[in-house]
Amino acid sequence: MALYLIGDVQGCDTALGRLLDEIAFSPSRDRLVLLGDLVNRGPESLAVLRRMAALGDAAACLLGNHDLHLLVVSQGVRRPHRTDTLGDILAAPDRDALLDWLRHRPMALHERGVLMVHAGVLPQWSAARTMQLAAEVETVLRGADWHVFMHQMYGNQPDEWHDGLQGTARLRVIVNALTRLRLCTADGRMEFDTKDSSGADGAPPGFMPWFDVPGRQTADDVIAFGHWSTLGWLERPDLISLDTGCVWGGCLSAARIGADARDRELIQVRCPQARKPGGGA
Repeated sequence: MALYLIGDVQGCDTALGRLLDEIAFSPSRDRLVLLGDLVNRGPESLAVLRRMAALGDAAACLLGNHDLHLLVVSQGVRRPHRTDTLGDILAAPDRDALLDWLRHRPMALHERGVLMVHAGVLPQWSAARTMQLAAEVETVLRGADWHVFMHQMYGNQPDEWHDGLQGTARLRVIVNALTRLRLCTADGRMEFDTKDSSGADGAPPGFMPWFDVPGRQTADDVIAFGHWSTLGWLERPDLISLDTGCVWGGCLSAARIGADARDRELIQVRCPQARKPGGGA
């Protein structure tokens, strides 16, 4: 059984279909994981949700910041952004079923030696700790009062992790790290204003890509993530970066993971430009 990890689709269902054809994906034989941001900015967000929900246990989808944004908008907590392309989902006859399916998706996964998140992992967190903290948010999102958290989720503060954090502040830091993180300081203070840097270039003084923090607890783990289209494809023994800017006219990328995390293959399809570049992904 091959494991395929796919970067940010962002509503580009036609490209996703071509990529699945390219890898000859078989639900009965293979395992598929989308690394978050299934929806928004591209033209076919509804089709992406329907495709992935129909795959059942053959596919897993992490929650990204755009997916959480959809949930927030669906509850009337925030108005849609001018650039959102979520109207087809919100008006769909199966809207409620799809939103319920979406809020039950994981915040992180750990399979075949690969820790998978949408955005990043704070330097104080081990892989096991990351999974525990992700589960705390998942429990809230899957609960009967999940809509209450939608009113509390957004905010840049606190901007760093402390084990003593509780309640909304604790959950917000976890969400921000797993779905928004690109840059942080050596002690894990997060920065959210810089979106167009391609790694250390363009980072504010004192900040660096989260995966370059010296001594981070996941240094000996393999982490796959998306979210950072200006970073693009990056492969290191400890990293697989898979957001290659499909919605901006780049590629939609899949990494095939074989028997273990060292056995990797990159597969890509070119994507038509659905949005003009700018503002990050």
